[in-house]
Amino acid sequence: MMDLYELEHLCLRMRRRILDMSLRCEGPTHLGGGLSIVEITAALYGSVLKFDPNNPQWDDRDRFILSKGHGVLGLYTALAEVGVIDETTFLTFKQTDSHLISHPVMNVDLGIESSNGSLGQGLSLAIGISWGARFLGKTHHQYVLLGDGECNEGSVWEAAMAASQMGLQNITVIVDNNGFQSDGSTEAIMTSTSLAERWSSFGWDVSVVDGHNLDELCSALRASPDHQQPRCIVARTVKGRGISFMENNNEWHHNRLTQAWYDKAIEELGQGFEC
Repeated sequence: MMDLYELEHLCLRMRRRILDMSLRCEGPTHLGGGLSIVEITAALYGSVLKFDPNNPQWDDRDRFILSKGHGVLGLYTALAEVGVIDETTFLTFKQTDSHLISHPVMNVDLGIESSNGSLGQGLSLAIGISWGARFLGKTHHQYVLLGDGECNEGSVWEAAMAASQMGLQNITVIVDNNGFQSDGSTEAIMTSTSLAERWSSFGWDVSVVDGHNLDELCSALRASPDHQQPRCIVARTVKGRGISFMENNNEWHHNRLTQAWYDKAIEELGQGFEC
């Protein structure tokens, strides 16, 4: 289990990897949403999840489901850093016949617990896994990462109602509340200002945290609800976090990283390594 200092440096390495793989693939990638979830996936894989990198098929492992699949850069880099994805495989991102493409494709041997194309499906999958775990007397936990824009999907709320009705304490949802989606700000498209209240009204135990504060994230992710409820963590984040010209700039939702932009971003990250 990593301490806060180790987690901070893990986040820097993950951001460096995100930039490297985006430049290397020579095409557009979902940089903004990948960068906004770095602290979340770092906290999970560095300090919270129960898993064995040498045995990814371990039946009692906790499951992490990336429902906002376009944030996959924040998943692949975490899996590479903890040794689930080896370096040879990691370098194949977006190459012909690669297992690592722009959205996750289920491959448990690589730590990828779910496939993702259409948004709004991850929580339903987690409910099935969680119900089965309870039926079999298993204690593993399911963590599901949703986007705030993704919460516009009706399927999310159907699943939220079901999880609460079933009393599934073995599910935690994390909402990446970065304020943007593909077509613009979430506020302009469908307001997300009351996300915490909405999840609470559906019977979930809810907390709101700074999604880039590792101490807050780890505490919230490890907490247990007072009652027989699933948990929801609304993580307030910044899209493109860590790279100044990408932060809150929706042009980087899906864009190509040129050598010039890469050099500028790496220079900024290098200052973090010197801290």
